[in-house]
Amino acid sequence: MLVRRRLLAGVAVAGGVALGGLQAQMPPWPGGRSVTMVVGFPPGGQADVSGRPFAAALERVIGAPVPVVNRPGASGGLGNAFVARAPGDGLTVLMALSSMLILPEADRIHGRVAQYEIDQLAPIARVTADPTVLVVPAASPWRNLGELVADAKRRPGAISYSSAGNFSALHTPMAMFTAAAGIDMLHVPFQGGGPALTALLGGTVQALASGTGPVMQHIQAGRLRALATTGATRVPGLPDVPTMAEAGYPDVLYLIWAGLFVPASTPAALREQIRAAAARAAGDVDAQRALTTAGSPLAYLDGAAFEAFIRQDAARLIPAVRRIGRVE
Repeated sequence: MLVRRRLLAGVAVAGGVALGGLQAQMPPWPGGRSVTMVVGFPPGGQADVSGRPFAAALERVIGAPVPVVNRPGASGGLGNAFVARAPGDGLTVLMALSSMLILPEADRIHGRVAQYEIDQLAPIARVTADPTVLVVPAASPWRNLGELVADAKRRPGAISYSSAGNFSALHTPMAMFTAAAGIDMLHVPFQGGGPALTALLGGTVQALASGTGPVMQHIQAGRLRALATTGATRVPGLPDVPTMAEAGYPDVLYLIWAGLFVPASTPAALREQIRAAAARAAGDVDAQRALTTAGSPLAYLDGAAFEAFIRQDAARLIPAVRRIGRVE
């Protein structure tokens, strides 16, 4: 058992996953039956951009359909809660975003019963992990982050930004930024990252913090201008765009990651089969190419490595949400 765990341990990869011989010998999951992958957001957002190529790769691994079902609402909370309550039979999985760690705490801050608790969902694998990038229309007057901050201070509440909903993976980094900069911007929540991006492109709002995947093509096409990113280092595809730390806001550090989860009631042996299938899917060249082309390359972790990553991220993000406080 120890040897198998070592061979199958999660590792971060840039372009591929080494597959051990034991993986290829594992019995198939789920025996030819269809597996539903739930995404708690509409099409076009980060979870969907990550989920669809990975679902296609899982289909090739398990030899069964893996349809993606979008269940948007409550900043992803409805989809998360649906899978948390689903039977632990391996036939329903969740592609969640980093916001899944903070939504239960956000519910409590607002005096609501949490839709689910984190421990109702068992982590399987991290698929992507990107900093958010703060973008504005290319025709906007703000050439850099300093100009945006200065304008927002002159006109409190006049500059609007969209998100995928309150305390979503697109709202939280913007709330962290506005608090750090001491500015007031108008938050306009939508049901997902796709509609939030559409609102920006259509001129309904003036800014957005998004995962790199959905916005990269628009940056490259000259429709959007990137002002800053929320990672520890610059994004390879945006070498001239500073991090928030470089722009003077070292506490604004946020990764929008997408990860695969199952109901916590799923038996350990079945979780291991699903994890092994995910590891093989991560080695799928077509999936890797699709994710890279979308601007959100594979950043695979599983097993103990993914569990440790989640603990560390939750320990940082939950206090940040408490500092943000109630959002009306």
